Amino acid sequence: MAMMKRFLPAALLLLSLGVHAATEPSVTLHGKRFSTEFATDDASRELGLMNRTSLAADHSMLFIFTDEQPRAFWMKNTLIPLDILYFDKERKLVSMQLNAQPCKADPCAIYPSDGSARYVLELPAGTAGKLGLKLGEPLTVEGEPGAIR
Repeated sequence: MAMMKRFLPAALLLLSLGVHAATEPSVTLHGKRFSTEFATDDASRELGLMNRTSLAADHSMLFIFTDEQPRAFWMKNTLIPLDILYFDKERKLVSMQLNAQPCKADPCAIYPSDGSARYVLELPAGTAGKLGLKLGEPLTVEGEPGAIR
């Protein structure tokens, strides 16, 4: 019994870490898992990845909208090149804007979707090519928020 009391706190800590890791926000695309940040409201979608000087190869940002419609992104105040991937309500890839470059001066280029999208995933530039992505690829989303259901 004394031994059980000694190891119980460590076991509970490990168990809670495992649960936390399982709910860490992530997306999986073409068999590759990326940790992600969710942008679910106007303020977080407007800020996006602005003013960041780097984005790890295994990191992403997922923009979640409440409706499905044609989308357009721009790179104002975004300091790193990105692949911008557009997904429909079924989370199927419908459009790609690859190697979108930082905007150094107005007017900034606009990167539109070729169809309606509900989700937009930003990854470091070149990632889509490395993965060999094709239209129709499914996106799996794990973690919060409830808006992804």
